[in-house]
Amino acid sequence: MGVDVPEAYPARWEADVPLSDGGTVHVRPVRPEDAEAITAFHARQSPDDVYYRYFTSMPRLTPRMLERLTHVDYVDHMGFLALLGDEVVGMASYDLWPERGLAEVAFMIDRDHQGRGLATLLTEYLVVAAREAGVPSLVAMVLPDNRRMLRVLQRAGFSEGSTFEDGVVEVRLGLDVSEEASARIEERARRAEALSVARVLDPGSIAVIGAGRDPGGLGHEVFVNLLRRGFGGPVYPVNPAGGHVASVRAWPSVLDIPDEIDLAVLAVPADVVPEVVAECARKRVRGLVITSAGFAPGAPDGQDLASRVVEQARRWGMRVIGPESLGAVNTRPGRSMVATFAPVEVRPGSVGFLTQSGTLGVAALELARRRGVGISTFLDVGRKVDVSGNDVLQYWEDDPRTTVATLYLESFGNPRKFVRIARRMARTTPIVAVKGGDLRPAAGGGVTADSAEDGWPADLTFGALLAQAGVIRVDTLPELFDVARVLLHQPVPKGRRVAVVSNSRGATTLTVDAVVAAGLRLAHPGAAARERVAAALPEGWRVGDTFDLPFDAGPAEYEAAVAAAGDDPAVDAVVVVYAPATRDRRAEVGRAIGAAATGRVPVVATFLGASVEEPLVAGTVRIPLFDLPGEAVRALGRLADHGDWLAQPEGTVPTPEDLGLDVDAARAVVAAALEDQPEGRWLSWGELEALAGALGLPAVATRRVRSAEEAVAAAAEVGFPVALKVTGLERYYRAPEGGVELDLRDADDVRAAWGRLADLHDPAALAPALVQRVAPGGVDVRVAAHRNADLGGVLSVGVGGIAAEGAEASRPVWVLPLSDAEAERLVAGSPVGPPLASADPDGSAAGHVRDLLVRVAAAVEALPEVVDLLANPVIASAQGAALTDLQVRVEPVERDDAPPVRRLG
Repeated sequence: MGVDVPEAYPARWEADVPLSDGGTVHVRPVRPEDAEAITAFHARQSPDDVYYRYFTSMPRLTPRMLERLTHVDYVDHMGFLALLGDEVVGMASYDLWPERGLAEVAFMIDRDHQGRGLATLLTEYLVVAAREAGVPSLVAMVLPDNRRMLRVLQRAGFSEGSTFEDGVVEVRLGLDVSEEASARIEERARRAEALSVARVLDPGSIAVIGAGRDPGGLGHEVFVNLLRRGFGGPVYPVNPAGGHVASVRAWPSVLDIPDEIDLAVLAVPADVVPEVVAECARKRVRGLVITSAGFAPGAPDGQDLASRVVEQARRWGMRVIGPESLGAVNTRPGRSMVATFAPVEVRPGSVGFLTQSGTLGVAALELARRRGVGISTFLDVGRKVDVSGNDVLQYWEDDPRTTVATLYLESFGNPRKFVRIARRMARTTPIVAVKGGDLRPAAGGGVTADSAEDGWPADLTFGALLAQAGVIRVDTLPELFDVARVLLHQPVPKGRRVAVVSNSRGATTLTVDAVVAAGLRLAHPGAAARERVAAALPEGWRVGDTFDLPFDAGPAEYEAAVAAAGDDPAVDAVVVVYAPATRDRRAEVGRAIGAAATGRVPVVATFLGASVEEPLVAGTVRIPLFDLPGEAVRALGRLADHGDWLAQPEGTVPTPEDLGLDVDAARAVVAAALEDQPEGRWLSWGELEALAGALGLPAVATRRVRSAEEAVAAAAEVGFPVALKVTGLERYYRAPEGGVELDLRDADDVRAAWGRLADLHDPAALAPALVQRVAPGGVDVRVAAHRNADLGGVLSVGVGGIAAEGAEASRPVWVLPLSDAEAERLVAGSPVGPPLASADPDGSAAGHVRDLLVRVAAAVEALPEVVDLLANPVIASAQGAALTDLQVRVEPVERDDAPPVRRLG
């Protein structure tokens, strides 16, 4: 059958996809011009594989069969190819049998690529495509001895059972994906993306392309660093002139190297990179680190060049770090890799560090070394045209050698994905981040932290994003590694009460001040703990809330005090300060502190005048040392915030169906407004009324009127007392001058109010005016939502009414989605939380505001055209949360119609 390819071909299905071994393939629907590649693919397969696919011997495809494979309608008959470069490595299709009400699926995977997860991947694509096309059901006919395919279909998560008839196993595949199947698909995608990064960061062999003979060149320095820093596999210099580099034979091209290459580090001019990438593709290199410069959007053809490189690399199964990358480091024992041109010294350890600035990365690695922080993996993502921070986080999540992740961030590529990954990962592997100064967007977009968007401070939304994801945000690089080294050796505190042990009154005072400044509280140790410490001190020596020791206190006194504080249930963390007296006993005191640490609470220490490079060690206990007690306390404060986050319930994000939202009706209101004004506009009062009704927003009864007598009739309809409001003002407040008359209790009040407003305002402001039923007295609340270009929906809550003006910085911001538990915390932590609690101690008023936030959040998520929503004031009381004023602005959005299948970003 003929197919009009330009019109029928669904390009939205094309994607680069990671496989179960970390490699990538390009998946797309089949096209008529694929006949030659499919013929070659068929010819490479074994007779057994062909028989399993067609149930007959077929050395060559017949013209009729080839026509059937390459000409599909993309609805009732759909086919997908998996390609590595121009070579087909997998095929899958379904074909509808209308008389049976199902479609038969068929697969064929290249023998050299079996076991890589291709069949499972193509099954996922077929199921989603069939569901979109309205295909009732899928069935696979499998010969019983084709055990590999039977296992694939069973493990994919779609099997609804099987039957055996006429020598064939018929496996039925469900199209309504269960939660379990969805979880399996998501986990496969996560694992595949993590492994695709591992191919770059943990290679067995490396080629350095552009390795010059003279010291100082980027390629030369990368090559020498790999040799000198003990890489466990072979390293090959590539130089067009051949010869030798650092006394090692050089190869003119990567294609000339006789052995397999896992990773290629490119240090060649930007305009040569595509040619070198093509050679790496032919060599079947698995990953690339590109140090070359000249890919910035402002460089000649820079952005274009970067796009070509990443497309080319992914098509051939390669992931890319860079370009303009400082390089990557992996300290894995036995296969250490220092693939960078920078002269860095890296301590092996268990902290992963990612940077978006190469020069800053060098300084950070030196700082980490001086502070005794060991690195598991380091990389500079550079222009991050491919491998991003999200990819690396998923790699660290699976890496047993990485127990703390640290990030220097300048931009986000996919903030919503970052939140999903970080929320999951931060519960087991802490993430610590410091932002770049401006956090300006990278090429292609990103979050900015130095500007405001329609009154929404970007740094506020950036901070909200990190806080919600469980990321520990710090202000400086030294603080980044201070927090990391506490996390390495000590537990996260379960509260904010800090005990201070010190033999210096001045240091004690500074420490207590630092505790308060860090948002912590001085602990009040119990009598038993105080008596236990006093027993180890000179007779008559007394201790209070701080364990003040004699100036010449030694190991015994410190051991008693730290042990007592660590065991006391009134203590969540311990800060120890030791100021050597005439006799310096740092080593003995350090061992005593380590021996006393119970592991129940974190213990940090300052030995005045001592190096912080190495922690105090006693057996298996390691106590991080700080130059000054303020630094130690600041790190504890960050950890206490993280402890609060870990203790919070995640809650449930309700669906629009759960909340009873009529999304179709709401979309109709939005669509009509955009049809009227395609560039977008604020909704009219009539549209707002319809939208609020569809979304179940608790708006007070409101009527539009155009005369005093209409106002009187409307007031009688909604019920006295009422409020009368003009329309069209930019700024309202509760006074006639502000366009609002309140507490009108009868017809005479309404007529008099109309007269006052008519005298003060333009006639257009009363054409129409609004009559509203007065809500029960309560707390004025402001609820706002906004569609951020990078983050999606964001929500804020705070004090409402005229008091809301100028209070942006005090309103907490939440990046959607929003769960019920998160909404409760958002209300409690906002400026309106205390007034709500005071007005209604049983919590009903706060609960009504929480429910409103959840409803608004679900509405904004379901209606991406809603770019601004403002409800102010909402009158919150024990009776409910009543919207007295609502403003909504809609704009057209470019919807992402990519199907929900596995793909690289």
